[in-house]
Amino acid sequence: MTVLPADGLPLAAEFPDPSHDQWQSLVEGVLRRSGREVTGTAAEEALSTALGDGLTARPLYTSADVSADPGLPGFAPFTRGSRAAGNTTDGWDVRQRHALTDPVRLNEALLGDLENGVTSLWLAVGGPGGVPVSGLARALEGVHLDLAPVVLDAGTDAGPAVRELLGLCETRGLAKESVRGCLGLDPLGNAARTGAEPELSEAVHWARICSGEYPGLRALAVDALPYHEAGGSAAEELGLSLSTGVACLRALTAAGLSVEEACAQLEFRYAATADQFLTIAKLRAARRLWARVAEVCGAPDAGAQRQHAVTSSVMMTRRDPWVNMLRTTLACLGAGVGGAESVTVLPFDHALGLPDAFARRIARNTSTILIEESHLARVTDPAGGSWYVERLTDELASAAWSFFQEIERAGGQAAALRSGMVRERIADTWAARSRDLARRKEPVTGVSEFPSLAERPVERVPAPAVVVDGGLPRVRRDEAFEALRARSDRHLAATGSRPRVFLAALGPASAHTARASFAANLFLSGGVEPVQEPVSVDASTAAAAFAASGATIACLCSTDALYAERAEGVAAALRTAGAERIFLAGRPDAFAGADVHVFAGCDVVAVLSSELDRMGVA
Repeated sequence: MTVLPADGLPLAAEFPDPSHDQWQSLVEGVLRRSGREVTGTAAEEALSTALGDGLTARPLYTSADVSADPGLPGFAPFTRGSRAAGNTTDGWDVRQRHALTDPVRLNEALLGDLENGVTSLWLAVGGPGGVPVSGLARALEGVHLDLAPVVLDAGTDAGPAVRELLGLCETRGLAKESVRGCLGLDPLGNAARTGAEPELSEAVHWARICSGEYPGLRALAVDALPYHEAGGSAAEELGLSLSTGVACLRALTAAGLSVEEACAQLEFRYAATADQFLTIAKLRAARRLWARVAEVCGAPDAGAQRQHAVTSSVMMTRRDPWVNMLRTTLACLGAGVGGAESVTVLPFDHALGLPDAFARRIARNTSTILIEESHLARVTDPAGGSWYVERLTDELASAAWSFFQEIERAGGQAAALRSGMVRERIADTWAARSRDLARRKEPVTGVSEFPSLAERPVERVPAPAVVVDGGLPRVRRDEAFEALRARSDRHLAATGSRPRVFLAALGPASAHTARASFAANLFLSGGVEPVQEPVSVDASTAAAAFAASGATIACLCSTDALYAERAEGVAAALRTAGAERIFLAGRPDAFAGADVHVFAGCDVVAVLSSELDRMGVA
């Protein structure tokens, strides 16, 4: 007779539980075979990954890593979801963003999206990139405002845009209780973007009206995107959103709303990145943290945070933009699994200008596939119970709460923006991340890894320029490498060819292939075209091969052993043939006779930028 374990499952019941020490011993053996002699905790640390904010993803998690009780979906602390059913009823709200200035074209795009799966509309209104306030009625012709929620992003034109939208609802005879969406009033977020002094009085005015007359309409958006788009980390994004939310609560309750009524007027907006686990943990941590704020304010049941997740613009690339489809799919997966009620997938060509109909179609269908075909919305909190996700949620919440307390000690969100504290903190974070990007420790596929110089550019109508005058900057992961590639493009247009490097591969393919591939990939990321013809050279053939390549620089590629035997002679032949600089794929101790050494972890941007300067590439 089989004796069942306590959980009732007989699977592996007859096998002893492996210990953590046994697993660690096996890891030591694997690392030893790869040439790394590490023991104990050092073996586990060798397989760990730094995530920023002082967090680390470890290679193994167990039940011992779960600390705080995440509760149940729909109940405080809302870690597992703001609603008991999660997104299982209809999936998440598929919210498409539109930033067109022509009301007629915008109307066509809105109706096309609504007919093909989009369930709410996020509209840029006013300013250089939005539809004029006077054109809002034309843009929304044929849109059933009681069925399709509208979310406004109007910046400094928020007041006129809100009046136009609500006036349109009244003109159409819609009952106030049928109007849904969010007015998108975000004075603190606008201050972060523009550097203007935040003024909450208008937002409070409309929040009072919505609370009393429009039960399905939220007035304020607590937008964390300005901080993410300036290069902030996940914990910084959370901490700043908490401080913004608290500032809004203070203003709303001072105007006479109860804490419950004030909480009901807020919608939180977060970035979703291709790191799906970090995205899942961030959304779960955000709900838990806001529940704590509501609890401290005396309204624990009002802490169910309404979340709108937007795929990150920071991760979008201009080169090889098709890869952005994969990035946004992962981000959308993380947002859906993380429990966001609304998800916006930015089109793959977002970084290039105004998206076309095909790009918008792919964006909206990303959510549809994950909901309908992958069934991600059929389970409430599908990541719940994952020891890694639970621990990451815990650690991220702790880091964000510490930063939130730091902001509050500095006088709150408005004071932190005014003093430059937010700018300085995020700038430091982005500088550290930029160093990792430059060293390709954080690879960007199609840009810093596996780029293609033969790629045909994807062209789009340019989007209106975003003027940053006193506000936080907007950054992208690809910006340093994009600058190098742009220099190469200008050189090609001016001279008919790109800067070139001759790859002097030594020995058989088994000896040089790894480092030749590494070097080719490295130079390509900066727009320098590698030439490897013939496949390998020696001291007697290197000079003629280099002269035929059309290059002015060369890079030696082989093993350390062959460098010791042949590098000196080949380097001398290359210099005789006119090579202005000799690079070597390997560290300086491999062969000291090279001018520059390139290796895993070197500052690729600095090396290539300096070389393009030396070549006279503008």
